[in-house]
Amino acid sequence: MTGRWDFISAYRAEFGVQRICRVLGVSRSGYYRWLGGAGARQVRRAADDALVAEIREIHAGHRGTYGVRRVHAELRAFGHTVN
Repeated sequence: MTGRWDFISAYRAEFGVQRICRVLGVSRSGYYRWLGGAGARQVRRAADDALVAEIREIHAGHRGTYGVRRVHAELRAFGHTVN
């Protein structure tokens, strides 16, 4: 679904949001809701990237011998709450 919203953002000046939404069969309110949540998605993406970097650091710090359970335990020991 994100591809549709990106398409609308790219061509909204040329064709208008209402027309594109009608052709694609999506609601304008859905598009504007997606547009409004862009900041929150960016913050979440940055947090996820930082967590991935930390996981890789833990894994590399133990020469690749730590599996998911040990990495998870170490993350919890650092105060992270992750699944």
